Amino acid sequence: MLYNCICLFKKHKFLQHKGQEMKKFNLSLVTVLAMSTFAMAGGDVAPVEPVVEMIEEPVVIEDRGFYLGVGYGFLSADRTMDFPDEGVSFNQGSEDYDQIMVQAGYKFNSYVAVEGRYWFGLSDNAWATWHNNAIQSEGEIDAWGIYAKPMYPVTGALDIYALLGYAKTEYDITNALVDSGNLDGFSWGLGASYEFSNNFSVFIDYTELYSDDQTIDSPVAFVKIDESVDVVSFGVSYRF
Repeated sequence: MLYNCICLFKKHKFLQHKGQEMKKFNLSLVTVLAMSTFAMAGGDVAPVEPVVEMIEEPVVIEDRGFYLGVGYGFLSADRTMDFPDEGVSFNQGSEDYDQIMVQAGYKFNSYVAVEGRYWFGLSDNAWATWHNNAIQSEGEIDAWGIYAKPMYPVTGALDIYALLGYAKTEYDITNALVDSGNLDGFSWGLGASYEFSNNFSVFIDYTELYSDDQTIDSPVAFVKIDESVDVVSFGVSYRF
């Protein structure tokens, strides 16, 4: 009987040992399956790095700065003097006077600038009419002006603008009733410019330097005077 008890105990130990080994085998099998599943699911793939796009900011060119320019102009001066009491009319007109124009200004932005101009008069032949007779004379006219310059950019390269300011005209004309003098007052103009690079542009404009009429009533004579001076200029400008 003792023998039977010993045999039963050994059998129990054997079965207990086998059960522990089966449990270890089952755990190992589960681990292998789990790792296989993870590998199939992409567990061995390196993590994807986020892509950061580098966006370059556009280079902004400031639309401002000092500028200088030079141009050529055709200036027209006209003076009409009427003596109603004597029935006499004198027209001191002329063909266009040739002018060399220089400009200097500062552009604050795309819409506003200030500008100064000087027109150097070249000696030209002019014609005056006295009692319906043409009298040839020689004239030279210089002028300068200072302007506010409002602008409107039609495109990135083309601007239209106005000139609003003050101008003074000095003239010297021979063989006329009035040989020399000066006219000054409000001046205005209209023009357009085209920028073909960041620094260079071409322009063309019309400027009325002076326009006025007046009446002189003196013991000597009663005179009506109508005077106007205008100029068409074209040239090139350089902005620093």
